[in-house]
Amino acid sequence: MSILKIARMGSPVLQGKAAPVEEPLSPEIQRLIDDMIETMADAGGVGLAAPQVFASLRIVVFFVPALRNGGAAVPLTVLINPELEPLDDTVQTDYEGCLSLPGMTGAVPRFTRLRYWGLDRQGQPLEREAEGFHARVLQHECDHLDGVLYPMRMPDLGTFGFVEETRKALSDPDFDGGE
Repeated sequence: MSILKIARMGSPVLQGKAAPVEEPLSPEIQRLIDDMIETMADAGGVGLAAPQVFASLRIVVFFVPALRNGGAAVPLTVLINPELEPLDDTVQTDYEGCLSLPGMTGAVPRFTRLRYWGLDRQGQPLEREAEGFHARVLQHECDHLDGVLYPMRMPDLGTFGFVEETRKALSDPDFDGGE
């Protein structure tokens, strides 16, 4: 396994629509998944999309810590060719960070509940429902597959800034910038 370089905002690989994965069980895809998991762990993230490591393919890896999701942890998940469907119109705005925009954060509206489906690492169908932070992580990572970075979803760019400055402005020592 290898730790891969993470593309930063401005890189062309983050601006296009990623291609569907045709052969999820191929050695190349399985190696990419291993490397994505190792890269995400090394960077301290909770999610990573293949375009973020210069692979324009529809793959995301993520996990959801219980502390960030109302006590409900979601284990490491590999999702290939994911699809999302909001379950209602309820939207919540919260701060997000991104490994492709290191040190930055901003307030982003996201659906609070959704259904998602795709293939797991073994090429088997996977379908779940998500809410709260789990739903936010999925929307954020799947946006990467369509060339969308979180600042593009922000209705108020006045909330976009450096994590340290935003933390001071919000006077919350536990604020982590959504990373």
